[in-house]
Amino acid sequence: MEILSPAQYEEYERFVKSHPNGNFTQSARWPKVKDNWKSEIVVSRGEDGAIRGGMLLLYRNPIPMLPYNLIYAPRGPVCDYHDRAVLADLLEGAKAVAKRHRGFLIKMDPALLANDQEAIDNFVQLGCNFTPDAPPSQTAQVRTVYVIPHLQSRTKEELLASFKQKTRYNIRVAMRHGVVCKRMGVEGVEDFYNLHVVTAKRDHFIIRSLDYYRRMLETFPEEMCLFLCYYQDRPVSAAFCSNFSGRVTYLFGASDNENRNVMPSYLMQWEMMQWAMDTGADVYDFYGTPLPQDVDSSMAGIYRFKSGFQGEHVVYAGEFNLVANRAVNALFNLAMKVRHGIIVAKKKTNQVH
Repeated sequence: MEILSPAQYEEYERFVKSHPNGNFTQSARWPKVKDNWKSEIVVSRGEDGAIRGGMLLLYRNPIPMLPYNLIYAPRGPVCDYHDRAVLADLLEGAKAVAKRHRGFLIKMDPALLANDQEAIDNFVQLGCNFTPDAPPSQTAQVRTVYVIPHLQSRTKEELLASFKQKTRYNIRVAMRHGVVCKRMGVEGVEDFYNLHVVTAKRDHFIIRSLDYYRRMLETFPEEMCLFLCYYQDRPVSAAFCSNFSGRVTYLFGASDNENRNVMPSYLMQWEMMQWAMDTGADVYDFYGTPLPQDVDSSMAGIYRFKSGFQGEHVVYAGEFNLVANRAVNALFNLAMKVRHGIIVAKKKTNQVH
């Protein structure tokens, strides 16, 4: 186990970008975006000195009255989860970071499939707590995503032909109406954000600040970009996506309330998939999408839209927690229960009035 110095981060970055379980939230650059957290990086090396596993650990104090830190490895660790020796080494590194920074809990949500029992057992047998039936609302990262795999084994014509007939028709509708889709960087962030605000108000969800999205684009100028669709020179649809470790991920979407009949979002998704293929990515990830049996009325339209591209669901195992200080962790859990109770009570009060 080794805790890296900043001078070694470039080596770690190359490892994460090349690993099949790599993710931009495990990048050494991610703390520049999450600037309200501090960070450390631990690695496990093989006999040849090469990195075999790594983990970016973010930490901050969630309870101001107590001088202890929650430690979180978003989509980490990055390693072969079946290699128990490497996993054990990384967990020892996480414990060392917890000791150095008064951490009371180490939270991890690796890119580990829910049906990979051998890998799950490795985490549990190494001391991690795991709740397999935890609802998605109680995990930091989405557990169910919708992906189009094997992009590099297909032509663009074959991929287009695989979509549902209505989806192909809607792509052509956008083209016939002269919708123009552009790939942009930070210069397009205000157009994206304005549409994002409109979408959030319409669909009742919370968004981050404009500066947060700008930081993402500035921190990952080659791996993050915006796709913006314009109709009659007006922005009508937008997407924020990442291209990291062989996977293009549709992170945030936005659309105007007007001109939805020209189907800009269908063309935008098709352009993003073609970009994924052109850059060598093998997976296109629509990100969070419920399973068919979990689709409620609020998600029905989103589900119909994404499923028209004929992908497949991937379900991740969820979170693994390694407790470093039981007493403080118990206080933290109590505080979270009280907070949840207050939120529920406020919702009920708002519904009454």
